[in-house]
Amino acid sequence: MTIPDAIKGSSPTPQQDLVRVMNAPQLYIGQEARFGGKVVAVQNQQGKTRLEIATVPLDSGARPVLGEASRGRIFADVNGFLDPVDFRGQLVTVVGPITGTVDGKIGNTPYKFMLMQATGYKRWHLVQQVVMPPQPIDPWFYGGRAWPYGYGGWGWYNPGPAEVQTIVTE
Repeated sequence: MTIPDAIKGSSPTPQQDLVRVMNAPQLYIGQEARFGGKVVAVQNQQGKTRLEIATVPLDSGARPVLGEASRGRIFADVNGFLDPVDFRGQLVTVVGPITGTVDGKIGNTPYKFMLMQATGYKRWHLVQQVVMPPQPIDPWFYGGRAWPYGYGGWGWYNPGPAEVQTIVTE
């Protein structure tokens, strides 16, 4: 699985461990990082847009892993205007240098956010696909030509319930 060019970045191994960064943020200022997760809030400011992201682990293609608990929140500043309607509640991955920390709040609780300048970002889409269960195998089948019409030759088969999977895609 390859990482899309928009979020590849320039470092072969951008920082992705938010807990490590937040334990000593001053050590990581200027280092390239790649984080992703759900956009919780969007603030349009003069000449830039600040995304508040609840981060989750990324897979090998830099896509947020579904169903994972948040590892913490970050602010990612993107140059230019991004419409909040297009980003709030969406999954994104951002890449760029860590620029420090910012004191803020989640609800009424004080919180220290890692801040980064996003030089690249990717908004992901969720797609649902149906996965059919495997077809039954007849233990009495002894050879000869396979039945060309799916399932078995005689009688009705219930292959069981289909599964709906949600996947993250471009």
